Amino acid sequence: MPTSRKALGQAGSPSSSMATDTCCCSPASLQRRLPILAWLPHYSAQWLKMDFIAGLSVGLTVIPQALAYAEVAGLPPQYGLYSAFMGCFVYFFLGTSRDVTLGPTAIMSLLVSFYTFHEPAYAVLLAFLSGCIQLVMGLLRLGFLLDFVSCPVIKGFTSAATITIGCGQIKNLLGLQNIPRQFFLQVYHTFLHIGETRLGDAVLGLVCMVLLLVLKLLRDHVPPAHPEMPPGVRLSRGLVWTATTARNALVVSFAALIAYSFEVTGYQPFILTGETAEGLPPVRTPPFSLTTANETVSFTEMVQNMGAGLAVVPLMGLLESIAVAKAFASQNNYRIDANQELLAIGLTNVLGSLVSSYPVTGSFGRTAVNAQSGVCTPAGGLVTGVLVLLSLDYLTSLFYYIPKSALAAVIIMAVAPLFEAKIFRTLWRVKRLDLLPLCVTFLLCFWEVQYGILAGTLVSVFILLYSVARPKTQVSEGPVLVLQPASGLHFPAIEALREMVLNQALKAAPARCAVLECTHVSSIDYTVVLGLGELLEDLHRQGVNLVFVGLQVPVLRTLLAADLKGFQYFSSLEEAEKYVHQDPGTQPYNICEDLVPEHKVALLKD
Repeated sequence: MPTSRKALGQAGSPSSSMATDTCCCSPASLQRRLPILAWLPHYSAQWLKMDFIAGLSVGLTVIPQALAYAEVAGLPPQYGLYSAFMGCFVYFFLGTSRDVTLGPTAIMSLLVSFYTFHEPAYAVLLAFLSGCIQLVMGLLRLGFLLDFVSCPVIKGFTSAATITIGCGQIKNLLGLQNIPRQFFLQVYHTFLHIGETRLGDAVLGLVCMVLLLVLKLLRDHVPPAHPEMPPGVRLSRGLVWTATTARNALVVSFAALIAYSFEVTGYQPFILTGETAEGLPPVRTPPFSLTTANETVSFTEMVQNMGAGLAVVPLMGLLESIAVAKAFASQNNYRIDANQELLAIGLTNVLGSLVSSYPVTGSFGRTAVNAQSGVCTPAGGLVTGVLVLLSLDYLTSLFYYIPKSALAAVIIMAVAPLFEAKIFRTLWRVKRLDLLPLCVTFLLCFWEVQYGILAGTLVSVFILLYSVARPKTQVSEGPVLVLQPASGLHFPAIEALREMVLNQALKAAPARCAVLECTHVSSIDYTVVLGLGELLEDLHRQGVNLVFVGLQVPVLRTLLAADLKGFQYFSSLEEAEKYVHQDPGTQPYNICEDLVPEHKVALLKD
């Protein structure tokens, strides 16, 4: 039902009337804070059918992935499932995208492993604190801060994380044990102990990877459904579509069945997941202290131990979730509210910490499954959440037999598409300078994630500031020097502009008059005004004129208010050139001297 889905997207997105509505109790404001109110009145039986199918498809995907991602996070497998259901229920009320699903992801699990020391108490507390930070950002409408993390930085981090996660699963794929988790040591020890590979794990892991790849390719080539299809063809297509969509669950179940068969015979060639805590997680406050056999770690010490993770984890969670939401909103022709998304993910992490969840974010892979399944509203998440809860209550005993090599295959196949080798080639063609923050982030993330992201962001900001400090200026040589800045003038740029004008105007013999063509300058600040005043004085002492052309109204008002001595403005370049050639027939439009006081005051007030 494409028409209905599009209509829902428009109903559920923030409109211009919402943006202008300032009353916190108005219906539009309530819809903005509770997006469910926008689409629930229009809910239909057709939407219910599509949402149920999509929710079931995502549920069959998230259960094996959650178990696998817990391994990436260095936590017991049940913590992956604890993290997989709260976002489904919160997003039902607060989400502005019909496609997004919140839950554990490979990249977020990797970050959790860096900052929580494989200790569940740290992971749960990190979820709570990250959620609080995200909630505050949403309430203060600080979503725009995410715009300062450039795409090359995100791509560099994602590519490095993909390699780190993939390499981290090779040990499970080959059945190797006692391999360190630090990336470089991990690679070294994996090659060092390659001779200890367990044949059963290696064969099963590779078979699972091949099956996942075949099912994915089959899914990509399933023809779309058409009403004119014969019933038999439609049924077979539906079965193939269901099997390929739930490929993770099918492959993991297949591997567990094989492992169980060997267990019955008394011989086990695989390393198994082992015991998974049964039942639903208890509802309790996050651990604000940690008591071990040797000592008690206070809340302050726990926060200090997590260090940069309290900035990196919430930031990357927001970036990943909003990037996913924006991508699918653009693809499916509806809008999202970034600040509302901050509230949704923040509340998910805060409430999730009450049920032992580690930090979660939007999943690109499961969101794609959701969209391709024809989801119509966030209600599809309810089905996914219920399915996860049922698996926790009834299926945890069966998770014992899942081989770790099968979960490793699921993780490797899930993260492989995240590595975009073509981004390097694309940036080389489009803008080579953007390769610098990408490569800095990519390389440093193998050492420490926070250093990679911070360094890449700083390089991106430096490149941005350099363009502000040294804006491109077109220079036209001739009897009259014409300089045209390509963008706004701000305080870091005025010294460079001043030196350029002085050098270009005075190096000729005799010295040349100069015209500053300001068509593209839309704003200036006080430092620029002072610099222009000094420039006028310096040129005047050398007997050289500097005049202005094409000033926009805001810039004209600012310069007028400054009462710069010798400031002269012309409406066209031709008039300016005639004046600086001392054509007696040309009269300067000298704002500071020729304008009558009444008109000057009126222009300042306008």
